[in-house]
Amino acid sequence: MLKRAGRSPIVQKLIGNGLAAYLKTVRATSTLVLDPPDFGERVLPDLPAIVTMWHGQHFLVPFARPETHDVRVMISKSADGEINAIAARKLGMGIVRASGAHRAHQIAKRGGARGFIELLRVLKQGASASMTADVPKVGRVVGSGIIQLARYSGRPIMPLAMTTSRRIDLSTWDRATINLPFSRMALSLGELVYVPRDADEAAMEEARQALQRSLDRATERARALADGEPLPGALETAPS
Repeated sequence: MLKRAGRSPIVQKLIGNGLAAYLKTVRATSTLVLDPPDFGERVLPDLPAIVTMWHGQHFLVPFARPETHDVRVMISKSADGEINAIAARKLGMGIVRASGAHRAHQIAKRGGARGFIELLRVLKQGASASMTADVPKVGRVVGSGIIQLARYSGRPIMPLAMTTSRRIDLSTWDRATINLPFSRMALSLGELVYVPRDADEAAMEEARQALQRSLDRATERARALADGEPLPGALETAPS
């Protein structure tokens, strides 16, 4: 019964709007720490980019978006995905409905190929594309899809991590985090990853591993900064 209720458009809209309102409250009541301090100026020259983060750590990422920049996020076609899509639109993001997978039949079922083509078009038009780096349900392991997208688009992959000092870490496959209000919020930018158009299999695997290291490091720095550890090169700002 609860599962059926979750598929109701009315219920999905209520939850999605509520999620967006909750996340806005988290942001409005939290002090933001930027890593690096010139985050806004640092990212602008590399836009449009393929913005990425670990699955389950994506809820706050819309607040990293430069105010005037168009960002389209890839979200699955599932019932949970519909709730996330409603919330993302409320937070100023565009939507591409698809998701990645490890097996060919799953990619077709989830609209992965169509989503890939749509994200290429988005990047060509000058908007940034946003997607998680890992694929359900293999958490914290970079999938090949995002590497292929960088290769064919010619755009850099921009790893981000964003978290809060007050949080609940869940024991789910993606180690999802529920961020709480009245926190110290940290946004960390990882090293950008570029994939040449002529990259062979070995070069693509090297890029995949580089992205995984960059995301892991950004995640560690964001958590350390949110928890008040004094890391060099970070700037604290007042709640928005």
